[in-house]
Amino acid sequence: MTKIHPTAIVEDGAQIGNGCVIGPYSVVGPNVTLHDGVELKSHVVVAGHTSVGEGTTIFPFASIGHQPQDLKYAGEVTRLEIGRNNQIREHATMNPGTAGGGGLTKIGDNCLFMMSTHVGHDCVVGNGCILANNATLAGHVELEDHVILGGLSAVRQWIRVGKGAIIGGLTGVEFDLIPFGSAIGDRAHLAGLNLVGLKRSNLPREEIHALRAAYREIFESEEGTLLERAARVAEAHADRPLVKTVTDFMFARENRRFMTPRGEG
Repeated sequence: MTKIHPTAIVEDGAQIGNGCVIGPYSVVGPNVTLHDGVELKSHVVVAGHTSVGEGTTIFPFASIGHQPQDLKYAGEVTRLEIGRNNQIREHATMNPGTAGGGGLTKIGDNCLFMMSTHVGHDCVVGNGCILANNATLAGHVELEDHVILGGLSAVRQWIRVGKGAIIGGLTGVEFDLIPFGSAIGDRAHLAGLNLVGLKRSNLPREEIHALRAAYREIFESEEGTLLERAARVAEAHADRPLVKTVTDFMFARENRRFMTPRGEG
């Protein structure tokens, strides 16, 4: 059965699923949908046109769905969609989209957002991502699946981070980070591949070796431009799925700037 604490406020129009728990002093707005099994611990505010997927738990003092931190926002209806089985910890903030960014901020399933993390307007976060304490995403950031951000890291607006990548603590990300990449630094540089994550995923050893060879060819060679080297690697390793993930990411959008061992490429 759904449990709503007597001190909580659930406004008329809110849709509350089966088995939800709404804790003390929490506030749920009129355009919010909480799917089955969502738990708001206490002092949680969920506002705006926000949908929270089943099994998600939100901890005290989180602010979810309030208007975007964008001076161009003029009150238009935009949305925040949060997937299933996420943990959103204390003081985390998540904003809906803006008209100029497509109107939607979207969070996948099985993510962990630690204390005081921020997801800005129009972001897209994949499945299984982890944002450590105080990690922040500016507007329009895209995180693919299983990305990890270290504490106090920050990703600039419009940046893409490929699947399986890891960003160290206190790192500022200004350029796209390839899938499985590892980034560190005050202004981040590419520090190799996320080999720990690759090994934990139980991927075939030969595929990891192929990816390491491709990485060296793309980022350590000095023959041709970065994209020319990536094109040669894509042709030479067309039968290697991990390599293809990286090269597809690099060629998916035009006029992108990629993080390299020297910073920008």
